[in-house]
Amino acid sequence: MCRREGYPLDTTPFLDALARQGTWFDRAYTTMPACVPARVSMLTGRWPSATRVRTNYDAGAVVAATDLFKFFRAHGYRTALCGKNHSYLKRADADDWFETGHVGGDDTAEHKAFDEYVGQMHMHLATEPTPFPVECQLPHRIVNKARQFVAATKTQPYFLWLSFPEPHNPYQVPEPYYSLFPPASLPPLRAGAEALPIKGFPYQWCRQQFEKAFPDFAATLDRARANYHGLLRLLDDQIKRFVESVDRANTIIVFLSDHGDFVGEYGLLRKGPELPEVLTRIPLIVTGPGVVRQQSPAHVSLADIFPTLCEAIGAEIPDGVQGRNLWPLLTGQPAPEFPSVYAEHGFGGLPYDGTEPLDPTKDGFRPSASGRWGGYDELNSWTQSGTMRMVRRGDWKLQLDVLGRGQLYNLREDSAELRNRYGEPAVADVQRELLAELAVWQMRVADPLPLPGEWQGRRYVPKRAPHNYERPT
Repeated sequence: MCRREGYPLDTTPFLDALARQGTWFDRAYTTMPACVPARVSMLTGRWPSATRVRTNYDAGAVVAATDLFKFFRAHGYRTALCGKNHSYLKRADADDWFETGHVGGDDTAEHKAFDEYVGQMHMHLATEPTPFPVECQLPHRIVNKARQFVAATKTQPYFLWLSFPEPHNPYQVPEPYYSLFPPASLPPLRAGAEALPIKGFPYQWCRQQFEKAFPDFAATLDRARANYHGLLRLLDDQIKRFVESVDRANTIIVFLSDHGDFVGEYGLLRKGPELPEVLTRIPLIVTGPGVVRQQSPAHVSLADIFPTLCEAIGAEIPDGVQGRNLWPLLTGQPAPEFPSVYAEHGFGGLPYDGTEPLDPTKDGFRPSASGRWGGYDELNSWTQSGTMRMVRRGDWKLQLDVLGRGQLYNLREDSAELRNRYGEPAVADVQRELLAELAVWQMRVADPLPLPGEWQGRRYVPKRAPHNYERPT
């Protein structure tokens, strides 16, 4: 939703300008479109099938030899988290710590009143402007803490995870942002609720449960979209506040998201079903000393952040890190084309089809004290069960699930992913090539940990690919 990619509304003017000062990718992807698995991948440089973190409730199961916080601390950097954590990290893992959720952070009286107001939305939306100033919004509070950390860290290099909960439900925003992008000004959806029969059961089930939890869901969908756009501009303004406070000549800035949001596409909000572009494709911008100005066509992943920062500070990539080092590409050195990218979905087992005797009140819904539905968690057994894998190469995207059901889309011709061409004779060569590419990715993300050890005086020594490329430049 940025103007530099052709979006008609000017939602992120500062980020658009920042992107043009460095490298930005329009084919960057999450490892899994769910908060905790994606964040753990960013921290460890590993895909969810390797970290074992495949749902929002499994952070403690993480398998990794190290992570960004341990790595930078070991190399003499002061570390900090300011904002949303939603990972396995604990207070002791960082030198400075200011953690927020989606409805709270610190304890001034006005902030507590704001947090209580937002908590009453049951993680959905507000149909009126938020009656608190922008200074109460979490991005503003988080930036305040981050600026304090940077100002206090004068002589020591630092690694800061500045993590915003927004843009995210509950969709709420104060003036002037509430009126900045009114519903009537929004561009049409690529595919609305009329596409649900095409997209299949998980999408249909998700819409049905939204309507059950929030009876006015359809009537307020455009207001939710408008609020989301306002949140984008609010967030853009706060990012500007932070970036203008740092030493740009000596600071590498990486801007990205953990996943996307439907924002009305297919008649849905939030996330949940499968691996559509609106959930898997993410923004990725890198600026800093040595980073060239370019729009890169490379297919990259948020798992690539860890190994990239390793070379940026002249350190070796730790064992078990699976992402690819983008630093040569970012600095104009010889690098591969990065012709494809891979993502995962599902915690295992088989996909549900709606006939199973699962109780929604025990999986996904949160009844309120009044007995009415108090909220709805779109990440539940129905949307997350099973296993699905995705590969994108060029204009083509392939998805395959554990039942062998395939989806093949030409994204240039079909950006809404409504024409599934899997099995069409006319594209049999493309399908075969992408299936082979997916097989290679499956081998590539097989967990290398633990490394081969010693046995009877013999030791296997894995051959490491320079920069974790595994393919020639």
